[in-house]
Amino acid sequence: MTATWKIELIPVPVTDVDRAKAFYERIGFNADHDHTVHEGLRFVQLTPPGSACSIAIGTGLTEKTPGTQEIQVVVADADAARKQLVEAGVEASEIDEQPWGRFVNFRDPDGNSWTLQAIPYRPNG
Repeated sequence: MTATWKIELIPVPVTDVDRAKAFYERIGFNADHDHTVHEGLRFVQLTPPGSACSIAIGTGLTEKTPGTQEIQVVVADADAARKQLVEAGVEASEIDEQPWGRFVNFRDPDGNSWTLQAIPYRPNG
C-alpha cells in the first residue's frame, strides 16, 4: 500500500514580514500562526481559502532570495479569482486561455510569482 503524501507548507521568502502578512491577508489568506520563537526566528503561517496547504513567511525560515518563489494554485473560477485580486488592489494579469486551463498571474510585494489555474475538468479547484 502506498502512503498518502500531502503538501503542508511552502516557505515564501520576503523582505518585510508585516507587509507580506498584510498583503496575503488582504487577498483572503487566513493567518493561522504568528509566533516569534526567538530573536531572528519569526514564523507566520498563512492559508489560502479552502486550501489544505499553507505558506510560511517570516525571518530565519529560508535561505531563498525574496522574489524567487513560484507557486501555482488551482481555483474553481479564474474570473472570480482575478476579480478578488483586483478588488484587493493587486495587479493581476488578464486571463490567459489555454487548452489545459485558464490562468491568472500576480506577484506579492517582494516579487514572488503566483499562478492561479482554473481547470475545466476539476471544477471545484
